[in-house]
Amino acid sequence: MKLKLGIPKGSLQELTVKLFKKAGFTITVSERSYFPSIDDREIEAVLFRAQEMSRYVESGIIDCGITGRDWILENASKVTKVSELVYAKQSLRPVKWVLAVPNSSGIKSVKALRNKRIATELVNVTKAYLRKKKIKADVEFSWGATEAKTGMGVDAIVEVTETGASLRANGLRIVDTVCESTTQFIANKVAWQNSWKRKKIEKIVLLLKGALLAEQKVGLKMNVSKKDLKRVLAILPAMKKPTVSLLSQDGWFDIDTIIDEEVVKEIIPELKKAGAQGIIEYPLNKVIY
Repeated sequence: MKLKLGIPKGSLQELTVKLFKKAGFTITVSERSYFPSIDDREIEAVLFRAQEMSRYVESGIIDCGITGRDWILENASKVTKVSELVYAKQSLRPVKWVLAVPNSSGIKSVKALRNKRIATELVNVTKAYLRKKKIKADVEFSWGATEAKTGMGVDAIVEVTETGASLRANGLRIVDTVCESTTQFIANKVAWQNSWKRKKIEKIVLLLKGALLAEQKVGLKMNVSKKDLKRVLAILPAMKKPTVSLLSQDGWFDIDTIIDEEVVKEIIPELKKAGAQGIIEYPLNKVIY
């Protein structure tokens, strides 16, 4: 038996392949094939665009796959949402679909878009957003280059963004957020009821989540004398509690812990000042609670 796994082709592809590598799976993608190789005989991988992934999972063409919450909503797909995996093209944060207009536009709120033209790739979600706001507008599908459409007779766009930098660079300002989206690992409902496939999916997701968590953390080791131990331990923001081991040299301890990468640059000088010696920072592959 094999598990048919969908890998998102496009903006998420490179980061997804790297994440699987860190989780322990080597995926090799050929430029001329939609069937990547993977070093697990129980998995058959296939590339699909994130926009259509949930439809193929729902229909059973593949057992599971990775896509965005936005495209699950857009396709109204009935799938099992196994787990959220918060990563995107540029960051480890959710992305937003925003309503944007040119800086020169007089439109200040969604109410001003009544009977106006809006271009987007996320048509169904945008229409649902407008219905909720009780606004009637013409929503048209954009095949790409959506940010340029406001110079072609379109009054506003709904586009995905992580930082807003591209919108600002194109002379656009955000009016409102239509929805937020995170990457999701989804499964076909029938496949999820198959005990073998479910266990296989759960193992993959466990390792992926561990690899993703490790992206945000680092390991830290150091030697500390007995007289400085309390001061050093008070500085460390450990996940649980740091591991403290006796060294062969009397009165000295080895401390090993895991901390958020964003704070390590702040606390290493504090640790050194508190008496820590031989401080070593090292990367992590997986962190699993």
